[in-house]
Amino acid sequence: MSKYSDLVLFLSEFSGTMLLILLGVGVSANTSLKKAFGFGPNWLLIAFGWGFAVFVGASVSWRSGAQLNPAVTLEQAAVGSMPWSKVPLYIVAQVLGAMAGAGLAYLTYKKQFDTHDDPANTGGIFFTTASVYSPVWNVVSEAIGTFVLLMFVQESSPFQFGTADSTPEFGNSALGYAGVAFTVIAIGASLGGPTGYAINPARDLGPRIMYSLLPIKGKGSSNWGYSWIPIVGPLVGVALALLWLTL
Repeated sequence: MSKYSDLVLFLSEFSGTMLLILLGVGVSANTSLKKAFGFGPNWLLIAFGWGFAVFVGASVSWRSGAQLNPAVTLEQAAVGSMPWSKVPLYIVAQVLGAMAGAGLAYLTYKKQFDTHDDPANTGGIFFTTASVYSPVWNVVSEAIGTFVLLMFVQESSPFQFGTADSTPEFGNSALGYAGVAFTVIAIGASLGGPTGYAINPARDLGPRIMYSLLPIKGKGSSNWGYSWIPIVGPLVGVALALLWLTL
């Protein structure tokens, strides 16, 4: 059991996820908004931006085990690394933190949003979609990406619930949170093309909710019809990872 109170655990997950999404949505805004200095298609910059966003968010949320992702939380509970009673607390903190991070990213780039000449297509800065819409295969893509992430998390074990013990001295986990960042970069660069690699229900849902609330003039739809895919896909990935661990 964690030595930290529920409030500390909540704030830890909230703050880490907030920073993750602030920097992740930030790199998407930087490459998508025409009056931002980073404007222009650059998939590797996006992959690196999201990967190191994970590193920053995880590094400040060590008290809660730096999960930042309901898929990670569910897998860790399923393997006994944390109590099931803490799962709702973590997931609520992650979604609210993701909403806050998306809001801060918007404030950072507000003038670029105000002057962007295609506001109807700004939703992709905040949430994921498919390059080719095919629900079953989109779920498969998300499940495989999440499976890769969870396999690294479980086999390297850099996360310990409610402790600061996140950088063991041997094995893959010697890299600590940087190892997870490299894994996210690899997933983005290699597997992110079909769906934008949410691999994290909170990462997609929180910013999608926030986009629907933000006062972006001329903004497009939040595409709620797609929103279940970056939730179901990672959950399937959890099931695959747990199945693999039983083999």
